Amino acid sequence: MKKLLAFTILFIAAKGLAQNEPVSAFLEKWENSKNYLVQMVDAMPADAFSYKPSERQMTFSKQLQHIQQNMVWLGSEYFHADKIEIADLESDKKLTIESIKKSFDIVAQAIKNTNPEELKETVKFFAGPKTKLQILNLLQDHVTHHRGQLIVYLNLNNIEPPRYVGW
Repeated sequence: MKKLLAFTILFIAAKGLAQNEPVSAFLEKWENSKNYLVQMVDAMPADAFSYKPSERQMTFSKQLQHIQQNMVWLGSEYFHADKIEIADLESDKKLTIESIKKSFDIVAQAIKNTNPEELKETVKFFAGPKTKLQILNLLQDHVTHHRGQLIVYLNLNNIEPPRYVGW
């Protein structure tokens, strides 16, 4: 009987951890992603925030603004994050870093408040129905995509990008 009770307690505890695993994994990666992006912004001189490799590409600061707009949109639309205005910060490094951190933090808080069961819900999305787990993955994937572009911007300005920070 004691073995059955111990097994049942372990099973329930493990099930609870497994349900939270996508949220925990996301939050750890999200924090690292925030810190890595902030290091990139810090590496780029403020007078180079208007740099863009070609006419068809966004400037360094517009890339940052786009990243933030996507975070705020997905976070507020699908995870009840607070909506904030994204300022057009062309050369103020300190305010840009503060704004980026705030965007990451409001999304993180909303995800912390999300019941793991919600991640199974299917929602309407412009690319077709998606689960909230897919939206969660998109949040990180979008940041990663544009952060990769910013690494190129740094390299084209002869600035060594910060060392990669993963999981």
